[in-house]
Amino acid sequence: MDLATIIGYVGAVGMVIGAMIVAGGVGPFLDIPSILIVFGGTGFAALSTTSLAVFMGSFKAMKLIIKPFPLKTEELVPRMVELATLARKDGMMALEGQEVPDKFLERGLQMLVDGADEGKLVKQLKQDLKAMKARHFAAQRAIKAWVDIGPAFGMIGTLIGLVLMLRNMTDVSSIGPAMAIALLTTLYGAFLANVLFGPALTKLETRSEAEVSYRSLVIAGLRGIVRGESPRSVEDQLAAALDPVALEKLRAAA
Repeated sequence: MDLATIIGYVGAVGMVIGAMIVAGGVGPFLDIPSILIVFGGTGFAALSTTSLAVFMGSFKAMKLIIKPFPLKTEELVPRMVELATLARKDGMMALEGQEVPDKFLERGLQMLVDGADEGKLVKQLKQDLKAMKARHFAAQRAIKAWVDIGPAFGMIGTLIGLVLMLRNMTDVSSIGPAMAIALLTTLYGAFLANVLFGPALTKLETRSEAEVSYRSLVIAGLRGIVRGESPRSVEDQLAAALDPVALEKLRAAA
């Protein structure tokens, strides 16, 4: 589990609900029509911006934010050096069946075993990387629709509430409660965009950038292997992506 995500979400929601409780309880902040307008309306509007498959897939993507990022650069670099050493010593066929931490790298190794040259290898892997980025962008765009549209539906709900309130100005005692209910939709819209979907979008964008960077290193390492470069040369090309502590450990283990 990604503790930062769990703690962040629980903390953010807890602070909001805690403030409501201290202010007089959660009850005054619950209104079914307002919930329908903001959450229901935003959901359908967000659906209209994309396909049903992408819309549903975006929720699956959001589940990833509670899981630790599985691709570790500090483990990739030494593994690529080991593979470069093996390929240079025993040939490309020795790479077959090697355990690797990532399906993308596994696919690249299989291409080397099958005799792919550098051009074919890089072209195919970059196409795979481009397709991955497109999938990520589609899911992120569907989530961003919630962030963009949620506050707008909050304002729509507030305007609806104000219209209904102004049509019943004869009962002065009802103006305050009616205004409070009208403002709830603005609260829901802000909560939806900034507490629920906004952090999820940022986290997914960060993970996507990290995955692109990781896979770019895989391509660079495989290019070094197919060129027959020395393991040290492969290490030097990839080491720039490591933080100083991880680089020091790598040098010490060499």
